[in-house]
Amino acid sequence: MKYTLLIVLCLLTVNLDAQEKNTAQDSIKTFYNELFSALKSRYLHKQTVNWKVIEAETKQNLIQYSNFQNSLNEIKPLFDKIGANHCIVFYKQKKYAATGKKISIEDYSLQWKKKYDTKPAFEAKLLDGKYGYILMPSMLFFDTSAKNMQIIAQPLYNQIAELKIKHQVKGWIVDLRLNTGGNSTPMLLSLYDFLGDNEIWGSLNANKKKESIFQLKDGRYIDSSKSPASINPNGELLDKARTAIIIGKFTASAGEVTALAFKGRSNTIFIGENTYGATTGNILWPMPFDITMALTNSYDSDRNGNYYEQIVPDVTVTKQDNYDDLLADKNIQEAIKFITNKH
Repeated sequence: MKYTLLIVLCLLTVNLDAQEKNTAQDSIKTFYNELFSALKSRYLHKQTVNWKVIEAETKQNLIQYSNFQNSLNEIKPLFDKIGANHCIVFYKQKKYAATGKKISIEDYSLQWKKKYDTKPAFEAKLLDGKYGYILMPSMLFFDTSAKNMQIIAQPLYNQIAELKIKHQVKGWIVDLRLNTGGNSTPMLLSLYDFLGDNEIWGSLNANKKKESIFQLKDGRYIDSSKSPASINPNGELLDKARTAIIIGKFTASAGEVTALAFKGRSNTIFIGENTYGATTGNILWPMPFDITMALTNSYDSDRNGNYYEQIVPDVTVTKQDNYDDLLADKNIQEAIKFITNKH
């Protein structure tokens, strides 16, 4: 009797293992079918990819997996092959993306790294009692509703508005060195006073022809949405105020869009280093199993339709950051020269 039961348990184990493997393979097939469907229909460079070959190679590689999450490791080589350097798949607090640009430790300062490791939050404060300083960090979230945009942007905007209302600010500094990306909408809304009621940036198709333009108007961020995100403005605009934008090697994606919004603005200077170069637009694309993909479908442009592979500063400053003492930071010093007309 015991022998018979042992055989039954062994058979049951084998059957369960097979079922789990089949279920994993079914999930893998479902996910990758959806992934290829999205890429073939919306990916910016879809016309340059030999999808028949790439899809066959990927699906052959997927046969080895008996675990769904492990199969997501095939996303990196897939994105590498098709040049999808800005696409990202998000699943269970993990990101799956292409190899990406390598930035050596010799290319950035210890002060930058020290500040970045603190996971910095938004800052708006006075420097030397007369210069407005704004640190705009990364902002990544998946609730892109107008309500959530306002919840995020309004407190940031209020901090800036409080500075301009309570103090005689001679000029402004917007620091994007630590902004590696995320969602640009709350960033731009919080900076409404500086950008004013204008077209601020645009998107281009694969041929770099203008597809759409984004603008600010009376505190509203107007895009293709029927319900635009907004903030409640307070006080006079700062769209003519002298403003320095500090950029760096890690200013990327939404950080670069935020910088682009200041291209074409009067009384503006760009200080620092060339940006990372993720100047393409992503849309959030829902995938099976509560997975979200940032899918690259456009080029980013400034308000005049100009595309930049990287944003290049007007004044170059390299590895002279000082977040312990901002007034000793060479980027800040160059910004103050601009504000005080000493450039």
